[in-house]
Amino acid sequence: MIIGKVIVPLHLMKSKITHSGIVESVSDRLVRVRIVQAAACAACKVAGHCTASESKVKIIDVCTSEWSSYTKGDAVTVSVSESSARKALLVGFGMPFAVMVGVVFITLWLTCNETVSALAGLAALIPYYILVWLFRERIGGSVTFGIEKLSE
Repeated sequence: MIIGKVIVPLHLMKSKITHSGIVESVSDRLVRVRIVQAAACAACKVAGHCTASESKVKIIDVCTSEWSSYTKGDAVTVSVSESSARKALLVGFGMPFAVMVGVVFITLWLTCNETVSALAGLAALIPYYILVWLFRERIGGSVTFGIEKLSE
């Protein structure tokens, strides 16, 4: 399959989620890439959950040992493996949903009060997201982005 000027083998398309972008800045081991929502996002499997597909412009920080080979304005492709994207979706949406629904049902069973159950379910998300924030470095380390220059 051909995307823009890049030929992507079909077996790689199934295992990676990619976005084209422009290098915004380069610093020690970090390349900041601006990606713009494209029509291809509509066909992506996780477009409904991906913040990159919901906004017009998104900045992605990519840590790479080859950071010195990139300069501001370079056209690049940023990719993430499908398994990393699933982990991110699980932490961001799946687990909080399970926590909230579990707390709602347990509280409803204990109190028989729907208002209290709904408020308890929402309140249960506060400590969940505090834990996610406290462990953000560890969680962020499990979701890694790849980067490569587009050939001209």
